[in-house]
Amino acid sequence: MDTKTLVALLQKAKEAHVEWIVSAQDLTENMYIQKECVSIDESECVFGKWLDTEGQNIMAKPGMNVLKEIEVKHFDFHNVYSNIVSIYSPESNNNVFTKLLPWKMRISPDQEAKAKNELIVLKRHFDELKTMFLRLERCIAAL
Repeated sequence: MDTKTLVALLQKAKEAHVEWIVSAQDLTENMYIQKECVSIDESECVFGKWLDTEGQNIMAKPGMNVLKEIEVKHFDFHNVYSNIVSIYSPESNNNVFTKLLPWKMRISPDQEAKAKNELIVLKRHFDELKTMFLRLERCIAAL
């Protein structure tokens, strides 16, 4: 993958993860989620798929430690997103998400507070990911 294509992929990854944040925000504020926003596995998003394939080749190159850091933070991001979704669907597992959505559910004030705190953590992870993506772009440009 050439540098220009990779930088475009990183831009799309940032945009896609903003959508995950919007989805989590919709869930915490309106208790609503669209079916296509329910995927929680970090390897199911476009960037995660790339990271699991071509990204592994780049990670093996000298000076690409930032990609390993991104891999960890990307996992953390999706893990927090999963936590938020599970608050609103406690019986959730990967199979439940294939059922009819959107759903609405009542949660306790403690659960709502936990979800809102998780949303703050999710946004923080995203801010850290954006910084790491910029570092990765610089590293790739230097290859």
